[in-house]
Amino acid sequence: MEYINSATRGSQVVVTTASRMRRNTFIGFDSAWTDNPAAPGAICAVQRVDNELRSVKEPQLVTFSAALAFVRSLHNPDGITIIGFDQPIIVPNEIGCRPVERAVGSLVGWLGGGVQPANRGRAGMFDESAPVWSFLRQLAAINDPERARTAEAGLFIVEVFPALALPSMNPAFFGRLAAPRYNPTRPTFNCESWITVAKTVRTVAQRLGFQEAATWCSDLKRLERPRKSDQDKLDSIICMLVAASWRLDPRERIAMIGDLSNGYMITPASESVRERLIPAARKRNVPVK
Repeated sequence: MEYINSATRGSQVVVTTASRMRRNTFIGFDSAWTDNPAAPGAICAVQRVDNELRSVKEPQLVTFSAALAFVRSLHNPDGITIIGFDQPIIVPNEIGCRPVERAVGSLVGWLGGGVQPANRGRAGMFDESAPVWSFLRQLAAINDPERARTAEAGLFIVEVFPALALPSMNPAFFGRLAAPRYNPTRPTFNCESWITVAKTVRTVAQRLGFQEAATWCSDLKRLERPRKSDQDKLDSIICMLVAASWRLDPRERIAMIGDLSNGYMITPASESVRERLIPAARKRNVPVK
């Protein structure tokens, strides 16, 4: 965006044009995969203008239509907006799972978690009438992660996966069956895991200069009885931070697993995670960049 300062010097009007402001908006959207009003997803955002934090939108529960309005209210055509989206956005396969899920599943399964398969046969999630496709069409975001890292302007979307990001955010989550148990709907839910995840995400937010997001994590950490909606809000913060890391962090800290033809995921990638993930991906002919 350019703005003009003018001053009158006698009868002469002097006009100066300021340099273009750099506007980066990072959004995290945990969609919950279906458009069920009784079980909505969550979304949040931070916005920097010339490296100063200017706007924040704390995590809130949303349907796909509300998420679309949320993004439109924040995106400025003169700046960069990157959405970290916790749902597959390239699903060409009719059955089974995508190659990226096989590669990532090898690591996540070792950690003690799981990866939901994405295929066109999953009605309500990825069939032709699934709400995600209508959302993506209306959003009209660019699905090109490498361009998102360097473009001067545009609305971009990248696929992310909080369970894959966490072991690189905190080495305590990397190890055999070391995945945090922070889903309140599961019988394995552990309060200490919840607190540790919130602390971990807060630390990443602080490192990136998003103090308001760090405060959101502190508020979530203090919940005595978190609900599934609280986990969705926490995951939306993780999604937002991964999107921001993709743009702001050195390339060696973050990876793209998969490709634009068969599906991919963007994730922070510590040295330990890379050492286990890259061989698993190569075994399945899945690229890691």
